[in-house]
Amino acid sequence: MSSKQRDYDLEIRDTADHQYAYGFDFDVMHPYMIRSFEPFFRQGSLLELGSFKGDFTRRFLPYFDDVTCVEASGVAVEAARRKLGDKVRFVHSRFETASLPRRFDNIVLTHVLEHIDDPVGLLRRINDDWLAEGGRLFLVCPNANAPSRQIAVKMGLITHNAAVTPAEAEHGHLRTYALDTLERDAAVAGLKVVHRSGIFFKALANFQWDQLLSTPIISKAYLEGCYQLGQQYPDLCASVFLMCEAGRREA
Repeated sequence: MSSKQRDYDLEIRDTADHQYAYGFDFDVMHPYMIRSFEPFFRQGSLLELGSFKGDFTRRFLPYFDDVTCVEASGVAVEAARRKLGDKVRFVHSRFETASLPRRFDNIVLTHVLEHIDDPVGLLRRINDDWLAEGGRLFLVCPNANAPSRQIAVKMGLITHNAAVTPAEAEHGHLRTYALDTLERDAAVAGLKVVHRSGIFFKALANFQWDQLLSTPIISKAYLEGCYQLGQQYPDLCASVFLMCEAGRREA
């Protein structure tokens, strides 16, 4: 565990050279994440760990009537409540100290684990305490081996694929996962990895995507091509995706 006192409201703020979330995240990655998850959804309840301001949460409402979100930032919780009202139950808490009264059929943890002081500890808690029998965890993290990051290494902007940049560190990133290291942590936590994939082939940085998405250069067909190519080459995607079920549980 980190001994540093964290300010979760500060971590979600945009900085001078880096946004916490981009249009690319909202308009491209979110829809393709849902598309990747949908075949594996279980009927019943959904727990989202790290809801930010509710934009991704809203995409689950057509699929689930029973949605609970845990979020550490009070600023983000209030923004999400304004958007979603009483359609979602919000728990303002750190994951490490959250008290949830039941287990859930679906748990979503997207672009969050790289922020967590003890990632294996959180995954173990999901496995042991929060996943219902037959429930599924949808685990997504930014990918160290995304071509955009590999290009940044060749340009001398970052030292290695898994580097945490100063801007990422300001937003609370503590590590950068690839498929192998993400699966390692899931396995150590006792989870059973049922499906592994990637989401969206990505050779440009998020700010570059935002600039291009405002022009006619990028078509829906091109976006679809990047998504399909990502299914073929998961290690070259913007994000890596594991669908897990509960494995060995601590007594």
